[in-house]
Amino acid sequence: MSITKVFAPAKVNLTLHVTGQRRDGYHLLDSLVVFADVGDRITVMPADQNRLEVIGPRAKGVPTDGTNLVARAANLFGVPVHIVLSKHLPAAAGIGGGSSDAAATILALSDMVGDTRLPEGVADLGADVRVCLMRQAARMRGIGEDVAPCPGLPPLYAVLANPGVDVPTPEVFQALENKQNQPLPKRIPQGMKTGPFIDWLATQRNDLEAPAIARSPVIQEVLKTLSDLPGVRLARMSGSGATCFALFETEDAAQAGATALTQSQPDWWVEAAKLS
Repeated sequence: MSITKVFAPAKVNLTLHVTGQRRDGYHLLDSLVVFADVGDRITVMPADQNRLEVIGPRAKGVPTDGTNLVARAANLFGVPVHIVLSKHLPAAAGIGGGSSDAAATILALSDMVGDTRLPEGVADLGADVRVCLMRQAARMRGIGEDVAPCPGLPPLYAVLANPGVDVPTPEVFQALENKQNQPLPKRIPQGMKTGPFIDWLATQRNDLEAPAIARSPVIQEVLKTLSDLPGVRLARMSGSGATCFALFETEDAAQAGATALTQSQPDWWVEAAKLS
């Protein structure tokens, strides 16, 4: 077995419709998910015993014990490994950092042991892990178990911004007043150009935006600041927050927006990204 490296991209919910709640408390979702070209990095190497090391600009406060999803994912394989998680994404931020890290760990270990079958217990790692294993534009329904690829989406250029506040997902769902909302249309548009597709996205929603803002009003400030960037076509929150995104029609416009936002909000996490 050799050293294996896997990229763990940020997950962005372009839409997030909450369509119901099961008796066991789990919420039913209908979400269009894409992935950014920014993210964390996982390196897995053989070892005598399991060890998780966290480095990088966002390593502070990230657990290295068995509570980390990376460690839990690695334990499913029963193979002792040393994992280095290079953390670049903020935690508890609505962009699936932990889930994407877990998915990358599964992919790395599957490659290392030469078995592409998913180990038992993947579902216990969380609702977002399955879509993160797909690593491409997808529609996620139910509690995350119903995942289907969404081909034919145009290139999307974004600025991602997080003000540095943690927003616990359970609290946001608990604050959601209406849990019976309309799902996405039956068919996701295919073959559209970027501008018209963003116009279509603007007719959809993130139902968690209002309860997240009620808990952390700074999210409203982030959305307002993103909306004021030159050339922005849509600003919306991802997941349960606090990360928000602004969409642009060109890569140059997104890069310029990220530069301007970094200068005006130096304490925020800001990245320009291509979404696919």
